[in-house]
Amino acid sequence: MSVSVDSQFVHKMWEEDELSKMVKGGIPFPMISDSAGHIGRAYGIYDEDGGVDIRGRFIIDPEGVVQAMEVLTPPVGRKVEEAIRQIQAFQHVRKTDGAEACPSGWEPGKPTLKPGPDLVGKVWKVWKP
Repeated sequence: MSVSVDSQFVHKMWEEDELSKMVKGGIPFPMISDSAGHIGRAYGIYDEDGGVDIRGRFIIDPEGVVQAMEVLTPPVGRKVEEAIRQIQAFQHVRKTDGAEACPSGWEPGKPTLKPGPDLVGKVWKVWKP
């Protein structure tokens, strides 16, 4: 899910007028309003003076463990497709119980790596970006 201090109405407008034009089919997860900033405070990204969340992205697995995080100041934009790609990579690794790893830039259907002693020093032979 996506969380911000914006209202559900702002989220609806953002999805319909912006995101749906930038990401084919829009974002595949719900947008949640945290107008009081409770979630932003819990993750250390709430700006008390401005009353807003700083742009932060946290990928959290089903057990509640943060697998990845990124915090950006407002002048630097995010790439929604990259967040979705990373979520897909974490889901793939989870599905294989860690038997496969997704290298940098991996996308669904592309080759993965098989972690282990045989891969050490040979990634360059297996993974050709």
